[in-house]
Amino acid sequence: MVQTPTKPETETLLLELPRTLNLYVTQEQFAALAASNRELQLERTAKGELIVNPPTGWQTGKRNWSISGELYIWWRNAGEPGEAFDSSAGFILPNGANRSPDACWISQERWDALTDAQKGTFANICPDFVVELRSGSDAVKPLQEKMQEYMENGAKLGWLIDPQNKIVEVYRAGLEVEILSNPTELSGEEVLPGFVLNMHRVWG
Repeated sequence: MVQTPTKPETETLLLELPRTLNLYVTQEQFAALAASNRELQLERTAKGELIVNPPTGWQTGKRNWSISGELYIWWRNAGEPGEAFDSSAGFILPNGANRSPDACWISQERWDALTDAQKGTFANICPDFVVELRSGSDAVKPLQEKMQEYMENGAKLGWLIDPQNKIVEVYRAGLEVEILSNPTELSGEEVLPGFVLNMHRVWG
């Protein structure tokens, strides 16, 4: 007797969403989406709006690797103070937003103050130091708004790096944004003592 395959009760269909349509998710829904879509970098605004960032091109990936690599080398040589992360790590900021900087660092004191529950999948903390790298498809204004959000939620130092124009915006807690044109290096200042990023590795 030949059995006819039964049709599955559900089918997976692709849904195209217009850019003008905003989707809002809870923290629990965001966590489930992130777990099911590890190839995408998902973020969530403080109001709950879902932001989908597609995989980057090779050039942005190479630059990200250089920045994260230099941060790792500093962290290792300095005796591993605090915790350093690349772009795959996500954090829940005090305002409720889920953000994933391209590179970041958290002081050991602040990290150790978190409970196991607060560390969770997405740690409930805003990093002390954050880097956002502009890709070819990124508009500048949303990145500037994200940098301001980091500072308002506890970051002490931030770099918005724009390779297209060779400009770096330096954000410091309580101070005006400093704009650097084609800098040769960036300093971690008192936040990351001894950390210097050679910009030739990023621009190239």
